[in-house]
Amino acid sequence: MLRSVLNSRAAALVLVAGLSAAVLAGCAPEPEVTRTPTGTASATPTPPAAPALVPGGSAADNLPVFTAVAEQVWGHGARAEGRAYVDGLVAAGFDRDAMQLTPDQSTVGNPAESIQFSVRWGEEECLIGQVGPLHRRRRDHRHCHSSPAGAVWWA
Repeated sequence: MLRSVLNSRAAALVLVAGLSAAVLAGCAPEPEVTRTPTGTASATPTPPAAPALVPGGSAADNLPVFTAVAEQVWGHGARAEGRAYVDGLVAAGFDRDAMQLTPDQSTVGNPAESIQFSVRWGEEECLIGQVGPLHRRRRDHRHCHSSPAGAVWWA
């Protein structure tokens, strides 16, 4: 009988120990899961490259540079000065001799309602920009022709 009491006590102790271990295991902290990134992210995004003049390209290839210059000048205090657009285009690599510009003042000395500027590109293309209070910024590329008087029209 002593043996059966010891066996039942031992069984009870094993049962209590097993239950305690199961309960205490539920209270233990979860192991931390660390995830490793699959790719590397840069701290700062790389800004897009500024458009560059394509000397052997078409007018359409160079429209992004023309537009960027016009927008840059428009964003500064010299937006009503045609010379600022010409200077900006020359600084970007366009040929000054291939440019035309309308006056930035009327015949009576008032500011022009708009200023047009153009760059002939090759024999059959040109880039044309127009700025003014009503037009804000407008640029285009088309097939164009220059008259002897310096006016620009396009087909």
